[in-house]
Amino acid sequence: MPVESDQELREILGYETIAVVGCSRTPGKAAHDIPKYMLEHGYEIVPVNPNAEEIFGRPASDSLEAVEEAVELVNVFRPSEEAGAIVASASEREDVKAIWLQLGIRDDEAGEAAEAAGKQFVQDRCLKVEHRRLRH
Repeated sequence: MPVESDQELREILGYETIAVVGCSRTPGKAAHDIPKYMLEHGYEIVPVNPNAEEIFGRPASDSLEAVEEAVELVNVFRPSEEAGAIVASASEREDVKAIWLQLGIRDDEAGEAAEAAGKQFVQDRCLKVEHRRLRH
């Protein structure tokens, strides 16, 4: 079952390094503004976007598999149809503790697989909204 409790959401918001799959270079897009907000609030952001060299002055990786640094949280800004493959990739990483599908993105089957792999799983919630509500 996806994480619903404020206590678990707070725990996830305590993770400091976030790989953002689908991170955008375009200001005004949620996939840009939300990671930027998290960066401004002390989080380490690792952008994942095969169409970008760098985002926020940081090198962008082509895929989650290409991310070399350790990440605790994977934040997904891709369509629901793509979530399963991203969650599978994240679930294979030993460093990842939680996977967060942004508001409007759902995949119950992927969530079950993530939880079976021992990962916390959040779907259809906004990281920025929850950060403001629980940590700000």
